[in-house]
Amino acid sequence: MSKQPQVNDLWKYIGENEVNEDLIGDLSDFKTSQVNARLTYFDVETNGVRYLKTLIYNLAGRLGEESWARLRRTTGRELGNPYAVTYDGERVCLDYLRAVEELSFIEKHLDLDGGRVLEIGAGYGRTCHTLMSNKDIAQYTIIDLPTTMALSRKYLGAVLSPEQFERITFIPIDEIEASLGDAEFDLCINIDSLAEMDTATVGYYLSLIAERGRHFYVNNPVGKYADKSLDGHARGEAAIARALDAGLLTDVVDVHDNRAVRGQAGKFVRAYRPAEDWNCVADDWAAPFTWYWQALYQRPTPA
Repeated sequence: MSKQPQVNDLWKYIGENEVNEDLIGDLSDFKTSQVNARLTYFDVETNGVRYLKTLIYNLAGRLGEESWARLRRTTGRELGNPYAVTYDGERVCLDYLRAVEELSFIEKHLDLDGGRVLEIGAGYGRTCHTLMSNKDIAQYTIIDLPTTMALSRKYLGAVLSPEQFERITFIPIDEIEASLGDAEFDLCINIDSLAEMDTATVGYYLSLIAERGRHFYVNNPVGKYADKSLDGHARGEAAIARALDAGLLTDVVDVHDNRAVRGQAGKFVRAYRPAEDWNCVADDWAAPFTWYWQALYQRPTPA
């Protein structure tokens, strides 16, 4: 063999500017530095979408056939141009992957056909969209901030049929008592917002659920985290302080330690029980976020 391996222009540049003895330093943190980003993984500071799509791709590969069927029945998911991947010919994003898995968890214990549902804090409406597309929901009521409700009303009006949309009632938080009347619900839902409310407001909603609901599905964090490496506290320390103080579960947890998260599960189940006599039917980790838990409660059947 007469020729020696040659260094191409790309790696000449990398060796001169990104990976060399001067930049490597003393090894104390090179695995979270630009040095290792060039050698083993994409730079996390500039490749967030790449990692998000990788997560979606891997989650899609684990979906069961029933969840794929739920996704296909939920048409219009592409509205809003979500970050998505194509898997087995189907475009899929993280929001709706979560939604069909949440529905799967609920359906193991509760038949929603013909049911009346109350959702507290609907975001843009992905949960309502998924349930209405897969189950014969008689009535779906959303309680939310007026500003957020403007989005969910517009979005659900676009992705649902007129007949489905007519079954949705939108109630701003300052009209709850006047607008609910004597309505009762087969299922009450809160996903990812009770942990952001003050304790008095959480108590109000749990009392409302205990009074008017038969079942309650909750999906929220088990506690707080203070790992600055996750986002560099980009919103500022004041925002971090507000977040750490909100909700019922304020213990700071190592959210990337599965034993620490599971150790908080008992507190989660106790904290979100609407009333002492309600039973927790099931609870489990709420994938994919490491520090989220989910539980389904049931009001006791009258004797």
